[in-house]
Amino acid sequence: MLLAFDVGNSNIVLGVFKDGELIQNWRLETDNNKSADEYGMVINELFEYEGLDFKDVKDIIISTVVPSVLYTLQHLSQKYFNKTAIVIEPGVKTGLMIKYDNPKQVGADRIVNAVAAHAKYGGPVIVIDFGTATTFCAISENAEYLGGAIAPGLKISSEALFEKTAKLPKVELEEPGNVICRNTIESMQSGLVYGHMGMVDYIIKRMKEEMAEYCPGKDIQVIATGGLSGMIDAGIDSIDYVDKMLTLEGLKLIYEKNKK
Repeated sequence: MLLAFDVGNSNIVLGVFKDGELIQNWRLETDNNKSADEYGMVINELFEYEGLDFKDVKDIIISTVVPSVLYTLQHLSQKYFNKTAIVIEPGVKTGLMIKYDNPKQVGADRIVNAVAAHAKYGGPVIVIDFGTATTFCAISENAEYLGGAIAPGLKISSEALFEKTAKLPKVELEEPGNVICRNTIESMQSGLVYGHMGMVDYIIKRMKEEMAEYCPGKDIQVIATGGLSGMIDAGIDSIDYVDKMLTLEGLKLIYEKNKK
């Protein structure tokens, strides 16, 4: 079995692959203060609940945007699985040609999503990941990573409103049903959710216009992933597919390119 870690700023998503198929996945809170032993105990309980055995894990792959957690998971891999994990970092084979000014600045999660989207849906393609940040990535037909955009995620925007204002409360991130609202909570939900939808629509439109230079006349698909992708997709028409397991599948694909 392959154990894959997708470490984000807010959550760690784990996936277990057997014979190339994702058989189980979980979501944990990212905690910089947790030790390898603490993460090991939590993962052991998850494995036992699903009838899985640490001994069956043959390889581990890690994608992380939180450097402080990387050492912890590498130590966990050695101590609990006796494996040296593959880490998504410069030098790992991905099959992408990175067009960034400095390729090392591209987040591991963005690379993994791009690999998965191009492999599953072809190119040209736009990938949107609704995480702590909302990231947009443009990939050409020839697997060129053209670049993208990074915006504050919905949760960050919501927390900023609460923390930086004297009277605005914390709110649940859900659609209020109307843009014009008659109370503070729904008014905040309206601005946060519908404002994010509008931003997504506009950036997709502009990205497609700019990508036309690289892929004239080609249909550009838009793939969304991340925890809040379903809610945003429900309110706009510019997203073609929602694929919640895109990052884990990308990790499996990169593992297959590097396992030797």
